[in-house]
Amino acid sequence: MQYVKPLHLFQNLVKSNASQGGRLLGLDVGVKYVGLAISDLDNKIASPLSVLVRKKTNIDLVAHDFQSLISELSLVGFVVGYPFDRQRLAPDATQVKLFIDDLSETGKLDGLKFTFWDERFTSKNVELLIKPLSLHPVLAKTVVDKFAAVQILQAYLDYVNKKENRLAGAATS
Repeated sequence: MQYVKPLHLFQNLVKSNASQGGRLLGLDVGVKYVGLAISDLDNKIASPLSVLVRKKTNIDLVAHDFQSLISELSLVGFVVGYPFDRQRLAPDATQVKLFIDDLSETGKLDGLKFTFWDERFTSKNVELLIKPLSLHPVLAKTVVDKFAAVQILQAYLDYVNKKENRLAGAATS
C-alpha cells in the first residue's frame, strides 16, 4: 500500500478513469469493526457498503476481503478516516496507523494507493442521527460504522470534486 496526498489520489483516479474507470472505498477504522463505503462510478456520491470485523488475528482475511472488493468493484484507492488533532496524537489515530501497517505487511494490497481524511465527529454525528430509532446495540454499531465511512468518503469526494472544478475552471479562463 502506498500513501499519497489527498488531491494526488483523486488526480490519479481522474487520469485512470479516462482509460479504465475506478472507484474509491472509504474506511472508518475502529477497534472492533471497519465500516466501508463505496463511491459511485463518477466518484461524486458515497454509499454504505458493509462492515468488516477487525482483529489482529484476522488481518490476512481482511486483506483477502479487500482484494475481492478491489476486483469486484473496480477499486483504485482507499480513503481512510483519520482523527487529525493538532494538539496531540489521539489513541484512535494510533489504531488507524496500526491497521494500515498491518494491512501493508500482508503484501496482498501492494500498489494500492490510499490517503487519510479527517474523521473527527463522524461516528458521533451518526450516533445522534440514529438514536431516535432505538436500534439493537449490535445493529446500531454496524450502522454507525458504515455511515461514518460514508461521511468520511463523501467529505473527501466533495472536497476533491470542488478542487477539480476550480482547477478546470481556471484552465479554461
